[in-house]
Amino acid sequence: MVLSGALGSALAQPANPLRIGLIGPLTGPSADFGVPMMNGAKLALDEINAAGGYLGRPLELVIKDDTGTPDVGLQRSRELIKDQLIATIGFCNTGVAMKSLAVFQSAKIPLIVPCATGTPITTTYPAPDSYVFRTSARDAIQAPFVVDDIVARGWTRVAVFADNTGYGEAGLQDVLKALAAKNLKPVHVARFELGVKDLQPELKAAQAAGADVIFSYTVGQENAVIARGRQALGWKVPQVGAWPLSFPFFIDGAGDAAEGALMAQTFIAEPSNERRSAFLSAYARKYKTKKITVPMAAVQAYDSVYLLTYAILAIRNGDLSGPSVKAALETMPRIYYGVAATHEHPFSKDDKDAISINMLVMGMVKNGAVTFAYPQDRTRNLFVKRKR
Repeated sequence: MVLSGALGSALAQPANPLRIGLIGPLTGPSADFGVPMMNGAKLALDEINAAGGYLGRPLELVIKDDTGTPDVGLQRSRELIKDQLIATIGFCNTGVAMKSLAVFQSAKIPLIVPCATGTPITTTYPAPDSYVFRTSARDAIQAPFVVDDIVARGWTRVAVFADNTGYGEAGLQDVLKALAAKNLKPVHVARFELGVKDLQPELKAAQAAGADVIFSYTVGQENAVIARGRQALGWKVPQVGAWPLSFPFFIDGAGDAAEGALMAQTFIAEPSNERRSAFLSAYARKYKTKKITVPMAAVQAYDSVYLLTYAILAIRNGDLSGPSVKAALETMPRIYYGVAATHEHPFSKDDKDAISINMLVMGMVKNGAVTFAYPQDRTRNLFVKRKR
């Protein structure tokens, strides 16, 4: 998806690059979505630079590995802000992001979050003052989207399984709010540590409470522990959740116990229109793979780089300081026809989240892959949605 001539032709003389930070879990347990996040950003950068970069200046990524660890993320964030960046794209883990937000906010360097979905990420600072933007679907819209779906299916006796990380805690609160909006309360709530290998006691308690659906909120292998434990009990209730149910940790880790699981998605890796076909083909060529471990991470990072580029192209006085880039992101005049969505005024002074609930679709695990839960969504997906 190469930008038009608005980028300008390359200058005759080599120009200093514009530096963009990128931070995420490139090693460790969360690398399954950290690496595709990085790859999506690199793919966009290659396309933009091939078209001339920013008025002839190439864009360059300064990449840091946070390993999915909050303290490491904080250290790497502090390193990044010393690198004369115009902005940073990053964070896959809510807990890691939350520990580092103040670094970017204090330095007045815009941060665009393409993966981490914890609601507090974009509510920590008052929106008009915040330098924190996001292109992933926050849990405050994922939770009610999934709750609406399960209630429509007649599943109202909900057991919630949430880990005790910042992600799990924020997700649990969003699920409770979404259920309360339907005058419902969970019949059972289970909390657990990351790395737990057995949740049989908690599953038996949920079964005894009469749960007819399990809503899981964890980002790692624990989703698979829940699925395998439910299967071992012979307890045939559905498992639903936010986007981590589309991750390899769950699908590969749970095997046939993952079949039929439902989750919120902004993008499903099927060539449903020209933009998505072009992205999938370009990614496959560049990285020599037919499968993206977490497609949403790649797509949302790809779109983030383009949104940032569109924003700075609208700056007419050449001021690429943090406050100027922040204002440009909040007032983008051009529509970006992205892969996950059509972005028309994705951000504003009062709204730092680019994804709205109407952009979500329900995904389902089928034959070890994620596809559309509803055939009509596949048809509607021919048209890339806009923010409401």
